[in-house]
Amino acid sequence: NGRLRARQDGVSLVPWADVSLICVGTPAAADGSQVLEYLHNVATEIGRGLRETPNYHVVVLRSTVFPGTTRTFLSRLLEEHSNRQAGRDFGIVANPEFLRETKAISDFYAPPYIVIGESDSRSGDIAAALYRGIQAPIHRVSFEEAEILKLTNNAFHALKIGFANEIGRICDRLGMDSHSVMKLVCADTKLNISSAYLRPGFAFGGSCLPKDLRSLTYNARRLGVEIPILEAVLPSNRLQIDAARLKVHDLGARRVAVLGLSFKPETDDLRETPVIDLIRYLWQDGVDVLVHDPDVNPDKMLGSNREYLERHLPQINQILRPEISDVLNQCEVVVVTQKRPEFAAALQALNGRATVLDLVRLSEDASSLSQGNYKGISW
Repeated sequence: NGRLRARQDGVSLVPWADVSLICVGTPAAADGSQVLEYLHNVATEIGRGLRETPNYHVVVLRSTVFPGTTRTFLSRLLEEHSNRQAGRDFGIVANPEFLRETKAISDFYAPPYIVIGESDSRSGDIAAALYRGIQAPIHRVSFEEAEILKLTNNAFHALKIGFANEIGRICDRLGMDSHSVMKLVCADTKLNISSAYLRPGFAFGGSCLPKDLRSLTYNARRLGVEIPILEAVLPSNRLQIDAARLKVHDLGARRVAVLGLSFKPETDDLRETPVIDLIRYLWQDGVDVLVHDPDVNPDKMLGSNREYLERHLPQINQILRPEISDVLNQCEVVVVTQKRPEFAAALQALNGRATVLDLVRLSEDASSLSQGNYKGISW
């Protein structure tokens, strides 16, 4: 019935169609960089085809690429070879595929979601119409968010496999059934198999996670089991403290208020809280620091918690303030390390008098805090 056509020359098909789907491979070079030769070739053909039609044609990139490829590389090639302007004369959409080998057809008809990266709503509407028969939520985002999502998903899948295999190697050395262990890991859908802990923010701390990671990695070395993924977790966590330090440095502040000292709200447990390390780094940088944490009272601390504080932050009584106003009135930058409603309320009242550096994303609309004088650690 003429609904399927094939040509060796793609240029002639562009005027006939409303949409072009780019589904070429983007293999990795020896150094890990993406080889964009195939994308270059097909974009050149489509660009030449765009010259031949006055219609608003939408180019949909399904291939996996690094953020920035659609907006710069693909857009530039299409405009160069068509002598037309993207967004005005033709549209571009980044629409990553989530298809597994051997299950591509079933995955196409039952995706977890459909992601459309767009620079204009007209192009996004046309791309969304392609999926009107598919029962799946559609998310309209930027080019870059669509591009990074596919890479993030695959990295997460690879990380899960690598993590399970490292636990498996430890269990095997200990004579245990790793599948039995991981079955119980997966049975926890509150923390383990859930969205818990999957929001970028500040470094983790406390009396459990760092200690237990050290125990696991030490004993793996003792048993002669290599677990490079788990060995890299604590160094990666340290880099997040460095990232917060650099953010403060870039703001050029000399007086900083830190809201939250313990590793999470509603506890005075300061053991291995990353906030203490951040404070000490800021002192090294010549920054004056004041701290407010409603749960921390050094006079009431006992045992190992008190010993940790005295060893790592003996100056606590000089910098800790009981009232939040006592620290906010004297600062240029406010560093938020805990998610508390009272912190958000106090920052709203700042009226832009200080820059907020949010390490925990106080709320989804947190950018409105301090009259927009706001920065997140990674948003």
